[in-house]
Amino acid sequence: MEWGKNIIDSLKWSDTIINKEGKEKVAKEIAAKMKDGQIIGVGSGSTVYLALIAIAERIKKDSLHIQVIPSSLEISMTCIQLGIPQTTLLDKKPDWTFDGADEVDPERNLIKGRGGAMFKEKLLICNSSETYIIVDESKFVTQLGSKFPVPVEVFPISLLYAEKELGALGAREISLRMAKGKDGPVITENGNFILDAWFDSIESSLERDIKSITGVIESGLFIGYDVKTLNI
Repeated sequence: MEWGKNIIDSLKWSDTIINKEGKEKVAKEIAAKMKDGQIIGVGSGSTVYLALIAIAERIKKDSLHIQVIPSSLEISMTCIQLGIPQTTLLDKKPDWTFDGADEVDPERNLIKGRGGAMFKEKLLICNSSETYIIVDESKFVTQLGSKFPVPVEVFPISLLYAEKELGALGAREISLRMAKGKDGPVITENGNFILDAWFDSIESSLERDIKSITGVIESGLFIGYDVKTLNI
């Protein structure tokens, strides 16, 4: 038995979509890459949302049989709304993944995680043979950490220990990310907090060093991953 008309049917993107025309153009490029039978990892963000709309249109137009692995509940609900079949990493491995980024340096190292979904996004990238990162010119930087802090997802009771250890790694400013629209801190889909840590210098070992802190689930540093960029 299916639910009748429900709240998922009326979902819309939660914020104004900047440069919507450019993002829709890249969304169509992403949809054009699909081949019948593929499993596609899906990141998060407004460009991903628009790409899902284009993907749903192509599935219907060309009668494609594809499945996606979403990185967040928001994206999963969008897939339900659009009628896009889903699966999980426990059942399938993605042929390729697409996502966005907050910063991209000349070596295509990334900072991600302003949306708080970096843990599942990193899992998808690690399990994909190809990854496409969709960005506009504002996301390109000469040095990671120029515009945004490094997001760090931490188990709640490790909050103060993680703060101390991040400071020992050179973080000059650390803040607990507070929520908008609710009281208190942001709670990730994994039930954790997010610390935003500013570093004056980000070395290639920093991702590994942050991950080694007891209580850290994941960071928004993506250093040395084989990704391709698609420019908006």
